[in-house]
Amino acid sequence: MVKPIKYISLLFIFSFLNCVSAQIKTDGVGVFPKTLVIDGKDLAKNHELIVANDPDKVRALKALLKKADKLLKAAKVYSVMDKTQIPPTGDKHDYMSRGPYWWPDPTKPDGLPYIKKDGLRNPTYYDISDTQELDKVHDGASILALAYYFTHENKYANFASKLIKTWFLDAETRQNPNLNFGQGVAGLNTGRGTGIIETRSLFRVVDAAILIQGTPNWSKEAHQALKKWFSDYLTWMLESPIGKEEAVAKNNHGTFYSVQVIDYALFSDRNEVALKEIEVFKNRMESQLEPDGSQPLELARTKSFGYANMNLYGYFLIVKLAENLNISLWNQQITEGKNSRNALDWLVPYLKKEKNWEYKQIQKIDFGETIKILKMAAKKYSNPEYEALAKKADLKIYQSDSVELTN
Repeated sequence: MVKPIKYISLLFIFSFLNCVSAQIKTDGVGVFPKTLVIDGKDLAKNHELIVANDPDKVRALKALLKKADKLLKAAKVYSVMDKTQIPPTGDKHDYMSRGPYWWPDPTKPDGLPYIKKDGLRNPTYYDISDTQELDKVHDGASILALAYYFTHENKYANFASKLIKTWFLDAETRQNPNLNFGQGVAGLNTGRGTGIIETRSLFRVVDAAILIQGTPNWSKEAHQALKKWFSDYLTWMLESPIGKEEAVAKNNHGTFYSVQVIDYALFSDRNEVALKEIEVFKNRMESQLEPDGSQPLELARTKSFGYANMNLYGYFLIVKLAENLNISLWNQQITEGKNSRNALDWLVPYLKKEKNWEYKQIQKIDFGETIKILKMAAKKYSNPEYEALAKKADLKIYQSDSVELTN
């Protein structure tokens, strides 16, 4: 038996749906945001479902707005200037972090140089705040931008713009567009190419900025300034010694280097760079996969399930980004069997529990990226089995607002 909805909830939904319905009529049929990773058509479809009072979409929206309202109440912004450490340049505008899996060498009096313990995170990694705060920027900007898109309430877009401006644009607080000091290792270096993995989710900031265009606090000038920041960061990735170091990484680091290059190139109107990197990615996928779809470099890690799914998620992000250039990579392969779908199908027997995971996995399995992959695959390959697997893998994540409203 369905429980009655409280009167106040009915008022909220009624007034909210009226607001959204009016906006859809204003926008016109077939209009959708030109986001790069999130499918704008999915957003528009979910917008319409909310107006139609679809219970799953309305529930997800209420959960999203609860998060967004919490961010508004806290009113917390983030900056590279918040860290207490000073980069080697003496400029706190430069991003800094430490290699997460590096520890003092117990055989050395001073512990230097540090030694690697794969998968074991040194708690001192969190002593420098830049990484955690950047995560909060792209999380917050994404939540708020989606809240704005579905409600058209400027308060959400205004705070999303404040988060983005504080980290990327404002002269007093902005990050310099480089990662020269990412994932430094004590006794070895002050920064490494591997640090670039820490900006792998900035595509969420890009999509958030696209969603809040035209709002009072996000002008055309601000949007162009953000494009300039990402173009400058892209140039650094392509031309700096550290960027070039990461460009030749063979595992998930190489994959997410390509994700970033393609996304930032598209956003900053450098399509020729995106096209070139798509060709690089094809070769990456060829070198990373076995003919059966397995990923040896990821399966050799101590958190093999997580890395295999993370790398595959990178594949799917690139395939999605390529659609912005009318390029379909969904079945792309050079050597038979080496494509993103076969890599997913290699995982399927483990997801179905027909096989036990026989590779090293030192932490609890998280299905967040798995579910995103499966939902994309279900739609693109017209295969409901992938959707069923996504739902079965982790129902809570499957029903989460971020999944429900963007797919």
